[in-house]
Amino acid sequence: MKRVLFIGLFLIIGACSEKKDRTLPIQRPITESVYSSVTVQPDSLYEVYAIVSGILDANLVEEGDIVLKNEPLIQIINSSPKLTAENAKFTLELAKENYNGKAAVLSGILDQINAAKLKYKNDSINYFRQKNLWEQNIGSKIDYDTKKLNYELSENNLLTLQNNYQRTKNELLTTVKQSENNYRTALISTKDFTVKSKINGKVYALYKEPGEIVNTMEPLASIGSINNFIMDMLVDEVDIVRVKIGQDVLIHLDAYNGKIFKGNVSKIYPKKDERNQTFKIEAVFENPPAVLYPGLSGEANIIIAKKDSVLTIPKNYLIDDTKVETDAGLVTITTGLQNMEYIEVIEGINKDTYIYKPE
Repeated sequence: MKRVLFIGLFLIIGACSEKKDRTLPIQRPITESVYSSVTVQPDSLYEVYAIVSGILDANLVEEGDIVLKNEPLIQIINSSPKLTAENAKFTLELAKENYNGKAAVLSGILDQINAAKLKYKNDSINYFRQKNLWEQNIGSKIDYDTKKLNYELSENNLLTLQNNYQRTKNELLTTVKQSENNYRTALISTKDFTVKSKINGKVYALYKEPGEIVNTMEPLASIGSINNFIMDMLVDEVDIVRVKIGQDVLIHLDAYNGKIFKGNVSKIYPKKDERNQTFKIEAVFENPPAVLYPGLSGEANIIIAKKDSVLTIPKNYLIDDTKVETDAGLVTITTGLQNMEYIEVIEGINKDTYIYKPE
């Protein structure tokens, strides 16, 4: 008798242990979002570079200072551009002197042209005089041909010298213009010993100390907006097609544990980062925190869509993404919005249909 009771009790316990979890669909609001990492950066942040190489003489500002546009930031020492500017000035003066005709280049050609004109005039008179005589059958054929040849040679020589003069003049004018450009460029280089700010903003970083070598490839400082901050966000490539300008963003910063800030998507960069397979987007705060620093990190959810009241089921009750187990067996359902826990049911079951959690 005791053995029969024990076996019956075992069967009842086994049957209870095999019973699956079940639930009913629930009407609730649902919000679908895309996850993103967040890094806070000042708006208009840029790296400051020098146009000339040299030695850093002095940082004229400190990190955290507020600066105005065109305010000096860094002083650099380099004597090479000054010497270059002086040499460019000498070259320019020489080019101008050559062009103005005071040197022997153009004046020598002019002298040759004047002599050629006299010879051409003389040969012309002799030729036409001999031509008139020849037409009257006076004189020899040799005299006529000789004077004609001299006339033609004189004419060609004069034209050649005149063309040479104009070509030389144009070349000298081009040299003057090139020398002027080189001189202006050299002057700009001498002015760039002092690096200035391009915007009104705050100095967030100085990368070099006095005495260090400066070149044109390494940044000297980092400057950005004083109060306006943006969020650099990285979105996975499978989600980027659902992100649009203007969508709401819920931001959680590690420095403000437990507090949620609101923002909006302001920019989407079209090029994918091949290293981590993500796209960069930017967002702006609606009501930013009172204190922000560059580099603050956190995470965000970009709101893709939301509904106030829809029929939902837990996501872990889904089978093969489109089916649920009911008292009538497997049923195919049509789904809609979803978040980390729940998914919207559009059709296939109703609020009175029990569904079972798959093993």
